Amino acid sequence: MAAHRKARQRSVGGNTARTAVTIALAGAATATGFDGVGHADPQLSAAQVKARVDKLYEEAEAATQKYDGAKEKAGQAEANLSKLRDEAARREDRLNSARDALGSMAAAQYRSGGLDPVVQLALSDRPDEYLEGAALAERVGTRQSAEIAGVRKQLRELEQLRGAAHIELAALKSRQTELKQHKKTVNEKLGAARRLLDRLTPQQRTQYAERGGANDQQHVSRDTARDPAPAASSGASGAAGTGSGVAAPNSRAAAAVAYAYTKLGSPYVWGATGPDAFDCSGLTQAAYRSAGVSLPRTTYSQINAGQRVAQSELQPGDLVFFYSGITHVGLYIGNGQMIHAPNPSAPVRVAPITEMPFAGAARVA
Repeated sequence: MAAHRKARQRSVGGNTARTAVTIALAGAATATGFDGVGHADPQLSAAQVKARVDKLYEEAEAATQKYDGAKEKAGQAEANLSKLRDEAARREDRLNSARDALGSMAAAQYRSGGLDPVVQLALSDRPDEYLEGAALAERVGTRQSAEIAGVRKQLRELEQLRGAAHIELAALKSRQTELKQHKKTVNEKLGAARRLLDRLTPQQRTQYAERGGANDQQHVSRDTARDPAPAASSGASGAAGTGSGVAAPNSRAAAAVAYAYTKLGSPYVWGATGPDAFDCSGLTQAAYRSAGVSLPRTTYSQINAGQRVAQSELQPGDLVFFYSGITHVGLYIGNGQMIHAPNPSAPVRVAPITEMPFAGAARVA
């Protein structure tokens, strides 16, 4: 019987267990291969690496937009908290002044002895003057009551301000926690993409670039990108030139496109809004800020900042968005081209809008 049990234990711990471990490891390898946190398979082709890297960059961009949104809200909460604290300090100063005034009144009453008015009238040598003084005292008492009521009101308002500040502080801490989490996600995705690219052989790097991946040969320089193929005119009256061979429908769109051209070659840095580095929505926000147009910070908000337009109706200056989650944005410059901040592997550059899944467009100027 004991021997039988031992044999069964060897069976479970032997081939069956090894098979289970092999399956588990295979599953883990597959999972980490797709979520981008495991080691790359050295046998991956350049096409497979590009597909995985593109996916990792898309996920990193989504996390970047969430980071940007949380950062914007954290900034708003911090500004609100600062205003509330300043107002509370001012209210507290006024409250202290009112309290001091009440204290002076109370001290004066104490010094006068606080005699009953009838007794004071009876003891007065000049009743007429006393009666005039009594009327004044009554008015002072009425004013004192009003000031006491005012102090009580100020106390209530001060407590309300402190309560609001407490809420804003909690909101700020929550946003800061979000920022840390999104930052961690972005760094993980970008790190996984970098590890995949680092494992490519020189031949694979060439193949990767030929398939549209970014490398030093594909980085568009500021000089070579200033003169793209002429963009088709939008046909709009009063079209404005950008100085880069692009006809924009108005001066604001032209200014935004011109600004984007001056930033060609600038590095992609997630969370950056210029003037020397950008993420995708940071570039479009900065471009329109230079034109006097205020855009929200994230792709999710920017797509709703203007009039939606169809891909067939695009004009230079329109914002073009990509992926089903609206996680990437570029600035359309005409002729099927855009200027965008792609990802950390490539600087701000000109690219066709067909290089990513088109999700929509918005006209903000």
